[in-house]
Amino acid sequence: MKKPRSAIKTDLFAADQHRQKIDHLGDPLAEINMHIDFSALATAVDCVAPRPVSSKGGRPPFPTETMVRILVLKRLYNLSDEQMEYQLLDRMSYQRFCGLTHASNIPDRTTIWTFENRIGEAGAQALFDGVADQLMRKGYIARGGQIIDATLVPAPRQQIRRHEKEIIEQQATPADWKPAQRRQKDLDATWTKKHGKSHFGYKLSINVDKRYKIIREFKPDTASVHDSRHFEQVLDPFNTSQDVYADRGYASQAREASLKQSGNRPQIQRKGARNRPLSECQQRRNHRIAKTRARVEHVFGAMDQMGGMLIRTIIAGPISTSLLPGFSPY
Repeated sequence: MKKPRSAIKTDLFAADQHRQKIDHLGDPLAEINMHIDFSALATAVDCVAPRPVSSKGGRPPFPTETMVRILVLKRLYNLSDEQMEYQLLDRMSYQRFCGLTHASNIPDRTTIWTFENRIGEAGAQALFDGVADQLMRKGYIARGGQIIDATLVPAPRQQIRRHEKEIIEQQATPADWKPAQRRQKDLDATWTKKHGKSHFGYKLSINVDKRYKIIREFKPDTASVHDSRHFEQVLDPFNTSQDVYADRGYASQAREASLKQSGNRPQIQRKGARNRPLSECQQRRNHRIAKTRARVEHVFGAMDQMGGMLIRTIIAGPISTSLLPGFSPY
């Protein structure tokens, strides 16, 4: 009786064949690599967050470009430091994207955490500005008008006693908190209410251009801050259109007058009052604006799919590092 042949074949060049198959199917990381100059991003990060020089010697650090690529993957797929280390060891496409295909040593979770916290807010802003500049030079010019909106980013709810809260409000730390306990307490997130429901976390205000739906400006803050607080901060002066779209939460006579004075056309929805409802003309205008303004929800939806609408970890440093939007256009 003959032994049945197995469908599994072995080949010394199987890894090369697998890479060719990945390229044939379409590797999204290869497309990102084709459009973004990560060497330039690494140079920008080194300028604002220089590498520390150790007089004791030791193992040389990984190249900044490699670590920047790892941070992009971590944000793109919403991975923890532990999962990032595992995926770098396990996934062929990740290794190729980060230039670690034939590397015998892979950055571990501590290395990733240390680098991210070392570059801090300045490094994160340098990455965002660097990508925006490259997109603009490749022809992704902000056009068609700008859309401004804000969204809530939830954070794990904190168990803080009343007397501890009183100490925190005085800009102090409870004496009985151990270092490990302090690292687990998020003292920046706040509570707010939306549609009658309570939310704990942060708020992210963004500006996207109407045509490409790419995030052009962003501003993170705590959840209790009103949506309209950062309107002027996220305005994009480089948009080729004068139209500025926003929902009724941003309605203000002073704001509209300021926009007109600066040469913009305010497309902000009207807000009715209890004793002064909107006219039919105003309702039609709101509906027309809503059709365009809804494009920003596509961006929030893409961030949600990537896991970008949730704070996974608490880190020491400015909150903007944790809330940095994705690098790729939606």
